Amino acid sequence: QTIVTKKPFKVFVDDLVKAVSANKMGLVAHACADCGARNIGKNIAGNRVIMAFNPHFAVRMLNANVAAGIEAPIRLYVMENADGAATLTYRTPSSVFTPYKTPALNDMAKELDIIFQKIVADSLK
Repeated sequence: QTIVTKKPFKVFVDDLVKAVSANKMGLVAHACADCGARNIGKNIAGNRVIMAFNPHFAVRMLNANVAAGIEAPIRLYVMENADGAATLTYRTPSSVFTPYKTPALNDMAKELDIIFQKIVADSLK
């Protein structure tokens, strides 16, 4: 999924992080490529990876198929556009977990699809 927003990059990132928490998902990590670039004296457009998951889903995932553990957390990639607004790209949980051909994972992924759709919708408000 790719969504071009009208929100300024930093505002959108903040709203996305808040939406993750509001939808009972945990912020597992927040990678900041533009921060790293600044640390070496370079400037690049805003670039973040927000990684979110929930331990209840992690246990279900691992019980269903331990090999799927590499897929968690779900990554939300935010890029700063030339106009300063944000673009969000992410793989839906269904697209991430379907290749494992495990019914319990597919059921879980459908639940996660709804949660991540809500996270995105909330972050766009």
